[in-house]
Amino acid sequence: MTLEILTSDLLSPLRHGFFSRRGGASSGVFSGLNCGYGSSDQTEAVSVNRERVARALDVAPAELIGVHQVHSPTVLTVDSPLNGEKPKADAVVTATPGLALTILTADCQPVLFADTDANVIGAAHAGWRGALDGVLEETLDAMEALGAKRENTVAVIGPSISQRAYEVGPEFLDEFVADSPENLQFFANGNGDRLQFDLPAFGLHRLRQAGVGQAEWTRHCTYSDPDRFYSYRRSTHAKEADYGRLISAIRL
Repeated sequence: MTLEILTSDLLSPLRHGFFSRRGGASSGVFSGLNCGYGSSDQTEAVSVNRERVARALDVAPAELIGVHQVHSPTVLTVDSPLNGEKPKADAVVTATPGLALTILTADCQPVLFADTDANVIGAAHAGWRGALDGVLEETLDAMEALGAKRENTVAVIGPSISQRAYEVGPEFLDEFVADSPENLQFFANGNGDRLQFDLPAFGLHRLRQAGVGQAEWTRHCTYSDPDRFYSYRRSTHAKEADYGRLISAIRL
């Protein structure tokens, strides 16, 4: 099966993609293109999957630049491939051609950024915690330090868990409202005291408030489409032992 790569016109003509799980070498609960070495999948299968992604982006596997994601607002600026242990961070930016910035997700938002005028790109992992703590804004700051301008920057949110699949408790709402009362708009009533949180809408709001030129969500829900996407929450509900990680990437 060939790879399925979702793209956005906003990021054209840069080579980029939100890769679905289709076309990979992994099996079992990881069936497909699992690109996470942090999973319990066979290392050899993950390596094969990542090699396929690298070929699709026309880079060497070592030029797939990723970080040790920890749900933080920390951004890493890179100008060469990383060697050894990955730094703890949740976004990467560069102005160096030939490097592919990558993010792994399984419900959280993968966000790809580009200012094609300045030749600066970025990639961020924005779950609710990272988005609330400012990882998207910090990514834009780091891109500006490399010469990008916010008004010329586009940002695209890839496959993420949608509001209808994201049930949370009242304490979750309290944390968001404490940050800003206007965050109430991203919650809908669920069953009993449960609420439904709109993570992609919150991400778009933060991006637009930060002054990006254009921002969009691809409108793919990871939870609701098991044939195409991995989902941490869906795997938890199914009581599966582990879950795969989707990869999203962009290169100059």
